[in-house]
Amino acid sequence: MKVYGIKNCDTVKKALTWLQNHNVEFEFHDFKKLGVSEEKLQEWGDKLGWEKLLNKKGTTWRKLDPAVQQAVNSEAEAFKLMQDKTSVIKRPVIEAGDRISIGFDEEQLRQLI
Repeated sequence: MKVYGIKNCDTVKKALTWLQNHNVEFEFHDFKKLGVSEEKLQEWGDKLGWEKLLNKKGTTWRKLDPAVQQAVNSEAEAFKLMQDKTSVIKRPVIEAGDRISIGFDEEQLRQLI
């Protein structure tokens, strides 16, 4: 299992704590330190749709210039923004084999393990 996110994100912290409390082994990939490849974004986008990956409720999105927000109307533009500002990716993204979960949901995590 691999968890992608940002260490100081409360939702990521909840997911990591839940996984640790349930003795689930995982690898953590920190977006801030390691970034995210276009190939990885494409893989997730193919399975979930790029719209689900884009966190429009977060601080990073709200602080963007409205013109920048308006320009994000395609997968290519969304992925470019996600690589430039990884905090705009909804998180955590959790991979378990070929299955993916976004955000923290105990039931979804139970299904992944």
